[in-house]
Amino acid sequence: MTGRLPARGLWFLRARWRVVVRLGLWSVLETGQSFLIGYAPARALDDGFLAGRTATGLAWLGVAGLGVVVGAYGTARVYAAVAALVEPLRDRLVRRVVERGVREADRGALSGLTQQVEIARDTFAGLVMVSRSFVFTAVGALAGLFSLAPLLLLVVLPPLAAGIGLFGATLRPLARRQEVFLAADEALADRLGAVCPGLRDITATGAQERTAADVGRLVDAEERAARSLARFGVVRVAALALGGQLPIVLLLATAPWLLKHGVTTGALVGALSYVTQSLLPALHNLLHGLGTSGSRLTVVLRRLAPEGGRGAGLGPSDESGPAESPAPTVARPPALTLSSVTFAYGPSAVPVIEDLTLTLPAGSHLAVVGPSGIGKSTLTALVAGLLEPRCGTVRVAGEPVRGAGALTRRVLIPQEAYVFTGTLAENLAHLRPDPVPEAELLAAAEAVGLLPLLEALGGPEGRVDPAALSAGERQLIALTRARLSHAPLALLDEATCHLDPRAEERAERAFAARPGGTLVVVAHRITSARRADRVLMMDGRDTAYGTHDELVRCSARYRELVGAWTPVPHERSDPSLALRDPDGVDAVAGAGLAGDGRHVVAHGPVGQVQTPRDLGDGRPFRGEG
Repeated sequence: MTGRLPARGLWFLRARWRVVVRLGLWSVLETGQSFLIGYAPARALDDGFLAGRTATGLAWLGVAGLGVVVGAYGTARVYAAVAALVEPLRDRLVRRVVERGVREADRGALSGLTQQVEIARDTFAGLVMVSRSFVFTAVGALAGLFSLAPLLLLVVLPPLAAGIGLFGATLRPLARRQEVFLAADEALADRLGAVCPGLRDITATGAQERTAADVGRLVDAEERAARSLARFGVVRVAALALGGQLPIVLLLATAPWLLKHGVTTGALVGALSYVTQSLLPALHNLLHGLGTSGSRLTVVLRRLAPEGGRGAGLGPSDESGPAESPAPTVARPPALTLSSVTFAYGPSAVPVIEDLTLTLPAGSHLAVVGPSGIGKSTLTALVAGLLEPRCGTVRVAGEPVRGAGALTRRVLIPQEAYVFTGTLAENLAHLRPDPVPEAELLAAAEAVGLLPLLEALGGPEGRVDPAALSAGERQLIALTRARLSHAPLALLDEATCHLDPRAEERAERAFAARPGGTLVVVAHRITSARRADRVLMMDGRDTAYGTHDELVRCSARYRELVGAWTPVPHERSDPSLALRDPDGVDAVAGAGLAGDGRHVVAHGPVGQVQTPRDLGDGRPFRGEG
């Protein structure tokens, strides 16, 4: 694409040749000023003051002053012509950015419209001004040198051409390093924008060292890019010294030789005026303007131009050119991709997760199940970027999990919900960079099931005391906070374990119903697995993946977990024999019947006990209680 930008720029200029011609004609007035700035003083000296004709000298100086006035008028008209050239570029860039934002649902379209398009317009205008100014100034100055004495060109032109050539050789690598620096600066800014609002969470989870290391790597990357860019600044200074300052030294050093070969004193003074007053300032503006603005314009146009399209607003216009073919549909990346992921808590430890490969499409609902300690929470920590795999890759929406691009695309709600002292609205909007409208906040609270607590606390501005809340209430606040975030991937790591089944179902359905949202739930109830589209059954090397019904048929371990989760039906069993019992309890007990502190339910899990006064008729067991 970089190679096509100059060709697109030439097409853009050819399509507006009338504006370019008008710009050139007004620039001729500046050329006259540049010509007179050295020629008039030379004639004033040679034909006037040195010849004893003061009036003639003053007349030539008056001509130089008149040239300045005319040049200023031409400069004013030049700005109008530049505006006529720049504004169409801005309009086309705006149209392209808006079209791409609508077509691709690009959240960065607004940012591109308000920032990058304005940068492109300003830098393009500056580039036109400095390039035009140098060209016409150089033409006027060189024509003046030739008119004064052709020998002066032999002294001035070679170093000037060498300086311009040295600078031109650095433009392409300078643009690449400028792009690297801008990318590093944006990555650091994005990371800091995510870290600074979450300092409380970072401190609460003990992630200070890891966060500092992540930010430190981005700082180091920007420093390396800045140093690389600064080295080309040295080359730019060398080019300026070679093309603009060396001619002054050469004119002074060769002055005796020039005077011997017919160059007059006035011509020598005029040559110095050309170099110091015209060529040196014009070259300085060109090197700094083209070196900074030119490379930045290249970077911005490269970003605004769609891959493979005409892009950047520099190609044929929609009105005059052939109709563009519809843009190809871009495949939506998976919400989550794990490729051969292995993780262990130590170099010699047995892997908790080994060679796990998983692809989760956007909009999916996944339940992760398995025995305690098998690695379910470890998996969510890997997806959240809190842990780094020993080998393999984890990607969120196609981005590396620990990169800045994936940071805002996921949100983790752990079992121990974090709530801080402040208003309820502050807690709920903690993950949002922008203020949350109250209507949106109330809608999220209603969807998750927080509304009763919200009303009990006195509304969104009610004060929150974490110590006064139950574990379930804290979980509801954390769930609503995650529901309000813009992250499309939600990770619920036992995040509903303190809620009753109905509240848990409501919260999970609130996340699953988000448009374009993807939900991963570490399930602790069979109902969570039944609600999910897919189930990941983690069991070491016997890990299985499929729907609930598929795993029931194919995985013995999953059937075992389902059996342990499934409650015993509330039906009274019939005894095999008519036994007599002082309390009237059948020997084959019905579900829910329990003994005292030293008895167990006949059909319940081993060790399950119930308190006294829990018989069906409300009487204590054997007189206890």
